[in-house]
Amino acid sequence: MDLNKAVLCESLIIWLQTFKTAAPCKTVEDLTSGAAMSQALHQIDPSWFNESWLARIKEDVGDNVRLKMNNLKKILQMIVDYYNEVLAQQITDFPLPDLMRVVEQSDQVELGRLLQLILGCAVKCDRKQEYIQIIMTLEESVQHVVMTAIQELMSKETMSQLGTEHPGDVEQQLKKALGDLTEVMAEKEELAQRCQELDMQVTMLQEERNSLLAENDLLTDRASQLDTFDDPSTPSGRKHSQLQLQLEQLQEETFRLEAAKDDYRIHCEELEKQLVELQHRNDELTSLAEESRSLKDELDILRWVCSDRAVKLEASVETYRKKLEDLSDLRRQVKVLEEKNMTYMHNTVSLEEELRKANAARAQLETYKRQGQELHRKLSDESRRADNLAFEMKKFQEKYDTLLKEKERISIERDTLREINEELRCTQAQQAQLLQAGSPSHDNLAAEMLPIEYREKFIRLQHENKMLQLQQEESENERITELQELLEESRRGRSQLDTENRLNRERISELQQQVEDLQKALQTQGAKPEDVSLLLINSNDYTSYCAFLR
Repeated sequence: MDLNKAVLCESLIIWLQTFKTAAPCKTVEDLTSGAAMSQALHQIDPSWFNESWLARIKEDVGDNVRLKMNNLKKILQMIVDYYNEVLAQQITDFPLPDLMRVVEQSDQVELGRLLQLILGCAVKCDRKQEYIQIIMTLEESVQHVVMTAIQELMSKETMSQLGTEHPGDVEQQLKKALGDLTEVMAEKEELAQRCQELDMQVTMLQEERNSLLAENDLLTDRASQLDTFDDPSTPSGRKHSQLQLQLEQLQEETFRLEAAKDDYRIHCEELEKQLVELQHRNDELTSLAEESRSLKDELDILRWVCSDRAVKLEASVETYRKKLEDLSDLRRQVKVLEEKNMTYMHNTVSLEEELRKANAARAQLETYKRQGQELHRKLSDESRRADNLAFEMKKFQEKYDTLLKEKERISIERDTLREINEELRCTQAQQAQLLQAGSPSHDNLAAEMLPIEYREKFIRLQHENKMLQLQQEESENERITELQELLEESRRGRSQLDTENRLNRERISELQQQVEDLQKALQTQGAKPEDVSLLLINSNDYTSYCAFLR
């Protein structure tokens, strides 16, 4: 059914205005934010489109395309879930709207599809009579477009349901019951027509009998005037006897027709009882067919869930294939797993029951897992902290040892300077005694014998020598300081790497333990030998990879 999509969008906007939402809904741009549509859905079914869901729809989005897109995605997903879970209907044949075109281009065609889905929710919810009455109060043109949209949506859903059904015993019984019902109705019509004809014949015979009786009375009066009817020799007696015979024959024919009429009436009542029984049976078969359709819908939903999970598993297999593309053995195993994936899909239906049981323990397992991760993180932090403290302690110990060595060196220099000081004092005392005695020392004599310019040059060279020694000591000290800083940085990095290496070894041991536990669990649960062998191969490869990391 082709619709003018622009007229459809405008008419559905007029219909949406009947909800009197707080958000504006007069133009296409007003509806791109999704606020008005979410408020209308909340009025349609407050139990499904509840307050918590409505609070997640942002109203003040302005021109933010990302927020508008987020609102429309939430609305569309909730509508699809409402059709699947509450209305138990599939809308796979109905084209879903392109939300990106609605947000960026304000496309009336795509917005009309979204409003058409909201219209379907309104006319199929518990308060559908109320919303249908509201639609009947609209203008005739708008009302016609809205009703056409409803018919289009229902026709798509009917085609989807018919496409998913398969012939079975229930359909065959229903067809057989409909055929029997048609035959009984035709036979009933024939019997009713036959009864009507018999009634007409009885009426005609009664009229003829009445006319004959009247004629008999007339003839009796005339015969009483002429002669008696008892005498068969007279003409009137003969005529009377003939009329009596004819009257008796007509009475017998009348009785026979009335008996046949009663028989037909009894047979008609029996057929009516059979018709009522067939109708009851038809209703029972119809209810069984509806139940069969609902079960098939549930089966389709489960198949869709299984296919979705299969797609996710295939994506994970592709990821592992890219990571292990250099290993031909693992590629072969992945191909084998892909071939077996189709077989496992059929087994997922039986595993759903186990999944329900596992969901009960999943929350507690997730809690334990988070606690373990938190404790592991705290342990890692404490280990790094302990290693840092150990490194700092080692650095302080080295500084302490250096200071002790420096102290010993200074003590030695102090002793040396003390000895030199004492020698200088002794020398000065000796020189003083010699000066007092009037005999100058050989050094003083040599110094006095040297020329003044040589003495100045010698003193200058001594000064420059001391300055160069000081500069060389400063540069050497700076170089030593830089080398010590680099050594500390390398030691700190080495300490961090040692810590990470130790944590990685602990993680590897934990993962190996988990692999061993999984192997034991699969063996105890009676897994297939080829699955156990594949898992063992993967675990061996993983062990070799862990050894490579070490």
